[in-house]
Amino acid sequence: MKDRICELECNIDDMTAEELAFAAERLMEEGAKDVTLSPVQMKKGRPATLMTVMCSDCLEEKERFVHLIFKYTTTIGIRELISERYILERSEETINTVYGMVRCKKVSGYGVERSKFEYEDLARIAREQGISIAEARGLVTGSLSPGRREK
Repeated sequence: MKDRICELECNIDDMTAEELAFAAERLMEEGAKDVTLSPVQMKKGRPATLMTVMCSDCLEEKERFVHLIFKYTTTIGIRELISERYILERSEETINTVYGMVRCKKVSGYGVERSKFEYEDLARIAREQGISIAEARGLVTGSLSPGRREK
């Protein structure tokens, strides 16, 4: 399957790591498909961060994210890149376990099929049981009994 995606990019050299993390978090909460922060070197050797925000190619959506990037960052310019991307078909199901509801994301296409439990659900179980994420995954899949811990 293919679709079109917009990548909005900007270089930022005057925000703290905490401020950048907050901006990325807010953009994800606003519905960005992804936000990445990459270290780059700007003119005169100054370290900076390249922020890339992925959103829909829809004009209204791009404009909304441009506004949000200007709102949450100190950038004075944003580049727009339109790309076609290959994507796998996605679905999600919720599984009722003895540890509560656990969401499972499934992807398929191009001859592959994968599934993965939702991180937040595994993290909740891990915190509640006092175990690692890997052990929580084992509990959910049934490969680890509740009283047994992996060594």
